[in-house]
Amino acid sequence: MDVYVIVGAGLAGAKAAEALRDGGFAGQVVLVGAEHERPYERPPLSKGYLLGAEPRDKAFVHDESWYAEHDVELRLGVRATGLDPAAHTVTLEPGGPLRYDRLLLATGSRPRRLDVPGADLAGIRYLRTLPDADDLVADLPAAPRVVVVGGGWIGLETAAAARSHGCEVTVVELDSAPLRRVLGDEVAAVFADLHRSHGVTFHFGSGVAEFRGDGGRLRAVVLTDGTELPADLAIVGVGITPVTELAEAGGLALDNGVATDAWLRTSDPDVYAAGDVAAVAHPSLGRRIRVEHWANALNGGTAAGRAMLGDPAPYDRIPYFFTDQYDLGMEYSGWVPPDAPVEVTIRGDTSIVDGHAPAFVALWTADGRVLAGMNVNVWDVNERIQDLVRRGLAGERPDPAELDALV
Repeated sequence: MDVYVIVGAGLAGAKAAEALRDGGFAGQVVLVGAEHERPYERPPLSKGYLLGAEPRDKAFVHDESWYAEHDVELRLGVRATGLDPAAHTVTLEPGGPLRYDRLLLATGSRPRRLDVPGADLAGIRYLRTLPDADDLVADLPAAPRVVVVGGGWIGLETAAAARSHGCEVTVVELDSAPLRRVLGDEVAAVFADLHRSHGVTFHFGSGVAEFRGDGGRLRAVVLTDGTELPADLAIVGVGITPVTELAEAGGLALDNGVATDAWLRTSDPDVYAAGDVAAVAHPSLGRRIRVEHWANALNGGTAAGRAMLGDPAPYDRIPYFFTDQYDLGMEYSGWVPPDAPVEVTIRGDTSIVDGHAPAFVALWTADGRVLAGMNVNVWDVNERIQDLVRRGLAGERPDPAELDALV
């Protein structure tokens, strides 16, 4: 009997197992996870669950009974510590060597940690796992003053959640605006203004020099410019890094993640990679990219399972992500190369009125071609935006009237 092993019991791993069974694979499926929770999705951790709007159980990918019903062997609390592609074995702790015929690496990513004095004080939180979210759900109602370190998506979502719990919130960001490197000055200003309208204070142009405590517990965050911010709780969101140690142990090719072809195969033909850890040769973009968002885990896991069964279709999804902050809902599709000379055009009104989020569509274009688009509180247009992106990648320039019709 063939044995297909999936290392990483997150969304990508669970969807790969589902795709294997849906595709008719009758062999043994082993899904290995270092966490003790069954596979779950991460968006609720910084959105619905953290806000108190959704129950904890809504995060799980499948009901608990699904794994037994589909004959998926779920091994939780187990770490994969070694990989020998020549022998087709992965070493588990506990468990020892496990032989595989095909292997999927869905090991995900981990938060970047701040290495500054006081980093081990109680009251400093990171948000990546369901237990992390559990801690914050307990912490926020009892934390009058919250400092969020990092003005990216996780930072802003947790800032919004903290405000919903009545906390006084300060966001510390090295750049001159939140999300500026991703969205550009004009669109970044919309997010900054929205948070300010809800009482969030920003401190730009500084990082963290020290966490200062009393009796082992956080009392203040000291910035690199000397500012001292009183804090009962600090939430650090300064990015993530792919978990590539297993791939390195197996001698697989790396490229800001585990390098794969368009079919999610690594440099070893019997080893695949999907989700945050996979740096995929994207056939439409013409380059290798690594995408750290929910949709990539959802769709990439499914594509990897199908690829392991011989599906000839390449993984060609347009990168997609979404966010919810206060009454702002947003979808973003596309990919803009770093430092690419792009023009940002906006359809709609970006004004914040009485604390309410605006409704608009922003488009990132190069030489008239749409590379990416973002719809903010404008719904049922994302498929059209994705079509514009695909046409843009093929060299097509849309008619301006087509762009005007998005709003």
